[in-house]
Amino acid sequence: MAKQRPPYLQDQLNEVVTSMRGGWEVIRHKAPGQITFWFIALAVGIGAGFAALFFRKTINWLQMTFYGVEDPRLLHSFAEALPWYSILILPVFGGLAVGLILHFFTPDGRVRSVADVIEGAALADGRVEQKAGIASAFASLITLGTGGSSGREGPVVHLAAVISSWVSARIRADGITGRDLLGCAVASAVSASFNAPIAGALFALEVVLRHFAVHSFAPIVIASVAGTVINRLEFGDMTEFQLGSDSALEFYVELPAFLILGLVAGLVAVVFMRANFWAEDLGNLVQRLGRIPRYLRPAIAGLLLGCIAIFYPHIIGVGYETTSAALTGELLLHEAIIFAVLKAIAAAITLAGRMGGGIFSPSLMIGALTGLAYGMIATSIFPDVSGSETLYALAGMGAVAAAVLGAPISTTLIVFELTGDWQTGIAVMVSVSISTAVASRLVHRSYFLTLLERRNIHLAAGPQAYLLAMFRVGKVMRPMDHDAAGNAERLETLIEQGIYLDLNATLERALPVFERTGLDVIPVVTLAPGDAPPALEGALFHVDALKAYNQALAATAAEEHS
Repeated sequence: MAKQRPPYLQDQLNEVVTSMRGGWEVIRHKAPGQITFWFIALAVGIGAGFAALFFRKTINWLQMTFYGVEDPRLLHSFAEALPWYSILILPVFGGLAVGLILHFFTPDGRVRSVADVIEGAALADGRVEQKAGIASAFASLITLGTGGSSGREGPVVHLAAVISSWVSARIRADGITGRDLLGCAVASAVSASFNAPIAGALFALEVVLRHFAVHSFAPIVIASVAGTVINRLEFGDMTEFQLGSDSALEFYVELPAFLILGLVAGLVAVVFMRANFWAEDLGNLVQRLGRIPRYLRPAIAGLLLGCIAIFYPHIIGVGYETTSAALTGELLLHEAIIFAVLKAIAAAITLAGRMGGGIFSPSLMIGALTGLAYGMIATSIFPDVSGSETLYALAGMGAVAAAVLGAPISTTLIVFELTGDWQTGIAVMVSVSISTAVASRLVHRSYFLTLLERRNIHLAAGPQAYLLAMFRVGKVMRPMDHDAAGNAERLETLIEQGIYLDLNATLERALPVFERTGLDVIPVVTLAPGDAPPALEGALFHVDALKAYNQALAATAAEEHS
């Protein structure tokens, strides 16, 4: 008699067979569409990669034209040899050109940046403004080519988002697909701009999409690799910064010093971010009181930058030469401190003056200078248990940048990929973790999210906060011709009592009214000009508002966990 198979083994075998059948069905019905999307993601990645390459090469050409620099890494050394009036005038003319571009091609005279890409991912199905985005890219090119003190990653990321938005519009992509394509474009742009494929992919997930959904990982990696290949075909497999030969962690007993460095870097990052916001508010006040046309604001900022650059040309451009000097320990203590302060001031002037550019590269420079100054002090106090001060510069560079971006994972990796030094990871990770924890408690998690918070766009609190702003009352209400619109007389009575909602209001405004009044329905009206009474359009029921909100939360959770 044959031995009977144990029930447990039979159950496991049946489960394997069922899984294989299910996998075959997925391959038959979903794989063709998935592979097609990957090809689209690859195309978007190639387009964004070439856009980043074009952006970088154009900046180099402009700097060579205006400053005569043959190697953009030596910009401030070349600028030191120029007449003082050239250094003063160039940012002014650049600012004037930027102001005119933004005045005619954007509705508000403001350069689009990474914050707008994050907003597009959360609230606009992965789309950004295309006309304003292209104008912003040209404005940032002029800014960085004529002496602006900012970075190239912000405009490159937004330019890539413009490309993905155009593709999404052509293929009529839904929200999930549009966001995935946006992530692909951003990953490729960052990778192509910094030769950092791992960090590029994680930056798109961590900073822009703000989730790590499995379904988006493969296409984003494909696009990121495409961007990296484009960069390496042009520039070779080279790191952006070269470190000294002695950047090694000598003793584990030194790790507490990196914890303290993380605390210092977090506070420096907060000061830097708030300096930018304070400068923006001051610029708005001066512009309003002085009745200055908005197209002159960047020119005035350029004049201030030129005045500083006459004495300290280190602030001009991205700042790679000074950052490299910090990472190789070629600066004195007082130079590191002065250059860090001046770079923070210059970056605040550039961004608040609406000249364009990004904040990541200034954060790298300020972080490297902060770390170097801290390392010089620490190694002088404890010389017997200390390694090289350049290691502190590397850790400080990552710590400040991570705190500003609110992206500890991708920033840690991008520091490794920018320097090619993977052996000092422990020191960098320790500093980055502390700096990010400190800064996130003092601002709305990051520079970008705080910038959006200042525009009353509440992304930092999560989807439970910002999803309410996505629903217009007019889309959720029941019109008056609906069978269950409610009692018209009751609604008119509520209008007479001043309890109603405008047709264009959002659920963000509506739900507090329900909570305050305790009503189950609120009339929705169209506001008439003058003293005419509001016109009744429909009724918003509390249950309908909550249903729409819950469905949006469920869809967001499903996307993030798919």
